[in-house]
Amino acid sequence: MRLLGIDELGACQRLAKDRGWGPEDHKWRFLFSVGHVYGVDDGNGELAGTVVCTPYGKDVAAISMVLVAKRFERRGLGGRMMRHVMDEAGTASTCLTATDYGRPLYERMGFRSMGLCTTYTGVSEGSSHRSATKPVEEADMAAVHALDTEVFGADRSQVVDGLPTFCETLRVVRDGTGIAGYGGAWRNGAQVIVGPIIAQDAETALTLVDEVVPEGLVRLDIDHRHPELIDWAERHGLRPAFTTTIMEFGAPVANDPSRLFLPVAQALG
Repeated sequence: MRLLGIDELGACQRLAKDRGWGPEDHKWRFLFSVGHVYGVDDGNGELAGTVVCTPYGKDVAAISMVLVAKRFERRGLGGRMMRHVMDEAGTASTCLTATDYGRPLYERMGFRSMGLCTTYTGVSEGSSHRSATKPVEEADMAAVHALDTEVFGADRSQVVDGLPTFCETLRVVRDGTGIAGYGGAWRNGAQVIVGPIIAQDAETALTLVDEVVPEGLVRLDIDHRHPELIDWAERHGLRPAFTTTIMEFGAPVANDPSRLFLPVAQALG
């Protein structure tokens, strides 16, 4: 295995296409900027496999984009790649979101299921008002960072610092004590992903969703521990597309799911 550079993005996307995934150019570029992208060469100028590890200090590492070319599947390559990046990260905890296809591998490695996440998609009419939230300002970022660390359970500086340029929309809710929540939305091909949404309570979270959701095709990755978001999605005409399993390995992640309403991306925990 070796670390890949951004100049090898095309090879990653060709491998993703081999597995039926889209190019996801914007997401891949962000993952290259905030994490470590590993690859295994196939000996013919292409990649046999990839995995992305995004460590947040020595507390938590998020694993994503575990891809093995069809011609190399069922040879144990996925497990070997996973063990390599987990050893390299050396974090107390590891988290990921597993498809039904990948979950048996992660269970054999000792990952525990922590819950379910259903992806809702559909066409949104967009926000009719933006009165309760404000666009994020540079002066807000220290408070946004502090709230994110408190709720996620690890310091995600590289991700939070990148959000103002990664997201099409990034807004905050202020209360008498400071930042009560922040939320964003970013484009992934023809679709806009709504997230992150981190807030002190459900009312604040729903206010942020209402005001960051754009007009057009949207996606929300909703943890089943937030029925209020499922209700919001269904009331707005979104429908479930698929369900994944939230998993962790090692020490329990010291996060607060009650305030982590929507992820930046499943790839980032």
